[in-house]
Amino acid sequence: MGRRIKRSCLRTGGIILVIVTVCIILCVKACSGNKDEEQTTAIEEIVKEGATVDTALVSRLQEFASKPRPEGQFAFHVYDITADLPVYGCNDTLALPSASCMKLLSGIAGLRLLGSNYHYWTAIFMHGTVAADGTLNGDIAFRAGLDPQLMAPDLNDFAKAAKKKGIKRISGKLFVDLTITEPVKSEEHWFPWDLTFSKYGLFYKGKDRVVKALKASLRGQGVSVKDEQIVMATVPKGSKCLHITRRYIDDVVKRMWKNSSNTQATAMLYTIGKTVNPQGDPVTSGVEYLREFIADSLSLDSPSLCVHDGCGLCTHNCLSPLALTTILRYGYHNEYIRVSLNRNLSIAGVDGTLVREMGGPKLRGKIRAKTGTLSHPYGISSLAGFCEGANGHTLAFAIMDSEMSVLDARVLQRKLCEALVKE
Repeated sequence: MGRRIKRSCLRTGGIILVIVTVCIILCVKACSGNKDEEQTTAIEEIVKEGATVDTALVSRLQEFASKPRPEGQFAFHVYDITADLPVYGCNDTLALPSASCMKLLSGIAGLRLLGSNYHYWTAIFMHGTVAADGTLNGDIAFRAGLDPQLMAPDLNDFAKAAKKKGIKRISGKLFVDLTITEPVKSEEHWFPWDLTFSKYGLFYKGKDRVVKALKASLRGQGVSVKDEQIVMATVPKGSKCLHITRRYIDDVVKRMWKNSSNTQATAMLYTIGKTVNPQGDPVTSGVEYLREFIADSLSLDSPSLCVHDGCGLCTHNCLSPLALTTILRYGYHNEYIRVSLNRNLSIAGVDGTLVREMGGPKLRGKIRAKTGTLSHPYGISSLAGFCEGANGHTLAFAIMDSEMSVLDARVLQRKLCEALVKE
């Protein structure tokens, strides 16, 4: 696991040079609660294939962990990706409410399962021939996947394609082929004010809303459709595509991470669920896949880690700082996921949910991270991401706080980041 120190041996002329590693395990006392129970691990001068962790950084992190801080749950972990070595952890295996840092798990797991070229597509088809009077002697079919960003007005493009073909009415049926037919429902532990369901994409609002919007768009373009002509069924074989739209997965991941969109993260969970189990409930299947990803791909077997959704709104979601840095390391070592992380995580003081955070000269532009915030039942705040250390190494870090003011938690996050990048 993350605390296990791997030693490597360098062979030169048949002589094995064993690099001695020094591990200092410190129990650090701070001013809140019983700090004797806090476990703080410092790792100094660890050598792996010529790379070492920054001992000055270790000292700064020791100092940060030992300083007085507000009452509440507090934990963090730092990993040197360049050296492939853990740097420092304080309560790093403590599972705490993750808030929107859960989106790192669902996004990275989704990219791993679906691939960076995965795209959502939506299309309208016709089957038959169009007579001189505009009658389609045949059928129209509409096929919708799980595109979370397509809204009702976007259906006008599909209706215009039918109009352009000269269709004014159909003699057959309007087939509506949907991946899901039921609207998104709140997870049982979500607070009712957490999510505005009206902001979901059209295809997450249920078949009745889709059919209503589709009829309105077609009729608005002069294509007559009677209610009795509409059937929920698959696209007939031999149908010809009139118009298709595609949305790549990176567009969804960007809103998930940079803007912390709960609707996009829920859509990712649905996409995962329908990919691994097309006939099953997408939420149940998606959550099960995330749990398997934690156990199988990340080799994290702690029973305290808990996944209830893909967006982090559920306060029963629990990850640890060590789990978050492990998730980040997994993503970093996959080339196309690393590209997505670099492009789509918020940048301190520049954009996304960090646009107004850490904007001073010490940190602006130096931190790429995912924020996580819930204000109930009491302050929950987390931050996990990447930065470049003073020695030029890439660091993965995660800090989690709960049962304390979110404002206090953000101060701790800023101070950790300052310690990470200090020259």
